[in-house]
Parts: sequence; C-alpha cells; structure tokens
Amino acid sequence: MLLAVDVGNTNTVIGVFAGDVLRAHFRIETRRSGTEDEYAAALSSLFALHGLPFRPVAEGEPEDSGVHAGIIATVVPPVLRGFEALLRRYLSIEPVVVGPGTRTGIPVLYDNPREVGADRIVNAVAAYERHHAGCLIVDFGTATTFDVVTPRGEYLGGAIAPGIGISADALYRAAAKLPRVDISRPKSVIGKTTVSSMQSGLVYGYVGLVDGLVDRMKAEVDYPMRVFATGGLAPLIARESRTIDETDEFLTLTGLRLIHQLQPARTVPTPARPREGTRS
Repeated sequence: MLLAVDVGNTNTVIGVFAGDVLRAHFRIETRRSGTEDEYAAALSSLFALHGLPFRPVAEGEPEDSGVHAGIIATVVPPVLRGFEALLRRYLSIEPVVVGPGTRTGIPVLYDNPREVGADRIVNAVAAYERHHAGCLIVDFGTATTFDVVTPRGEYLGGAIAPGIGISADALYRAAAKLPRVDISRPKSVIGKTTVSSMQSGLVYGYVGLVDGLVDRMKAEVDYPMRVFATGGLAPLIARESRTIDETDEFLTLTGLRLIHQLQPARTVPTPARPREGTRS
C-alpha cells in the first residue's frame, strides 16, 4: 500500500492507496513539534480502526500486506523531518518528498518555480490527469489557492487569498463585540442576528470572492477551463458558487498517488557503521 501525506498549515490529510483505490483516509491536526513516535502511535491506531496493517512489506510479500511506499507534500517544513523519520523507522521506507527536482509531468511557468507550494503542483497534476484540458483548481485550506493549468498540461500560475477560517478568526480577534462562529450557511443572506450576519458575510462574501477571481482568470486566457474545488470547506462554497464545476475532497491525495507513480524505486540507505574507537 502507498501512504500519501499532505501536510497543511492547519490539518494533515493522509491517504492509504492499494493500487488506484483509496482504502482509507485520515485528517489529523498539524503539529510542528510532533515526533516520529507520536505520528506512528496515531497512524497505527487509525490503521487498526480501518482494519489495515501498519507494518513494512517483507520481501516476497504482496504489496497490500503492509505499507510498501510513501510520498509527502508539505507547506510546513518543520513537520517534514518527523514524517520522514516515521516512514524510515517504522515502515522501512525512503519517502518521496514533493519539491524541486521531483518528477511531476507538469512544466511550471512561474517566474521562480521553487516558490510554488507543493500542494498546488500536486492539485494541478490530479486535475489535469482527470480533464486533459484547461482547468482551474480552488483549494480551500488555511489559505485559499487558485491555480491554472493550460490545455498543454502546464502550471501557469494563480492567486492566494486568506482562507475562510483566517477571515472568521480575524473578525473575532479584531472586533471586540463579535463572537467566534461556526462557518456554515445561514438561512438567508440578510442576517437577523449577529451570528447569522457574520455567517452570511463569511459564506456569501467568500462565494463572491471565488466567483470574481475565477471570472477574471477565465477572462485572461483564451481557452475554456473546468473549475475544480477541493479542501475541507469546498462543498459548502461549491453549493453556492456559479463557477465551480466539480468538487473532489481527495484531489490532493490523488495527485500524490499519480506523482509517486512517476518516481524511480527508492530504498532506505543502510546506516554507516561507526569507526572503531569512536562513539556513536
């Protein structure tokens, strides 16, 4: 099985693939101070809940008898070391880390390709594999990203906006009389309470932001684009949006699986033996 890890600023989403099939998926809080032992404890419990084996695949065993490969995309560099150590120590895997030099099959037309977040490239790979034409991906995370892929399968660029959660938190922190609210669709756009008024501004205001940016991006290119939405709040906004064509909460995990298929085989390096007379 393939372990795909998407580390976001707020949550880390983990998928377990058997071939092309997503067998299980988990969402845990992203902790910058987490250790490989803590991640292993969490994952072994989650695997057990889904009836999956959390162990390496021994030579000669079928790949679905354990975890045989791993791939990581992260926008939080401090978390990377813990997940890499988890895969090496507990699963005997040398993981693929999506970044500069990783085979993705997607040419990046950004002025400085190294500036593009790994999650944005991963989403582009998954969307283009599905549509094989111009597409635009809206990812609702801590930040909301908009990413354009050309009909030739090139990553063109996009936009980054504050996420809905950031906006809601800013209202609570900066305005003394405004409460913290759940982000959910109110009964009407015209709120009759403070809470429903805030929910209206957050949800419908964000729908307007999404539709406005999508319209402007479509106007700047000379080809049609199918608009994909992904991320935790994608279903909420997509229901109200007139520009989103398709919602897929597993788009990033699918992109990680596709990118992993492009990589050469990897092995865990054998640790060097300490020289005689030195302390290890």
